[in-house]
Amino acid sequence: MKFKSDAVALDATDLEILEVLQKNARQTYTAIGKSLGLAHSTVYDRIKRMELHGIIKEYTAVINVEKAGAKNIIAIMTIFTDPKESNKVAEKLCEAPQIVEVYTSLSEELLIIAKVVAENQESLHEFIASSVAPLPGVLRIRTSMITKKFKETRLSIANNPKRLTLIKEKHNKIGENKR
Repeated sequence: MKFKSDAVALDATDLEILEVLQKNARQTYTAIGKSLGLAHSTVYDRIKRMELHGIIKEYTAVINVEKAGAKNIIAIMTIFTDPKESNKVAEKLCEAPQIVEVYTSLSEELLIIAKVVAENQESLHEFIASSVAPLPGVLRIRTSMITKKFKETRLSIANNPKRLTLIKEKHNKIGENKR
């Protein structure tokens, strides 16, 4: 881990540790070290440093809500807003427990995209009508019900092109050292 002004730059080893943690954060430092060819003390120090600097925010359980018995519906709301009010609307949406994700997108116009979970269609309608539509700056709302889920994953450090470059550089340096 390197520091450049206030920014933290992760090296290939940090990224490999993060990738292992994202697959299974319950592993011991020794197990992580063994899988990466590192001492458990190195793994411990790097993880603690990443926690201290806010790179690792939390450890959590990912729950399959369907298998846990939840019978919810999921919808994606596209919310068209007055550009001057867009941030306020997005911040207000973040406060609602029914909304699990909020994004902004700038294409032809500024949009807010929100993923909402509701018990049923009636409760979804009630939530949109009473909590979203009346927000100052909301011009119109397009709601799309999710009818079938094909894939749902969390973002992973493994998908980062920068990580792949760093790993390649690390392996090239190891090969050079062996010569």
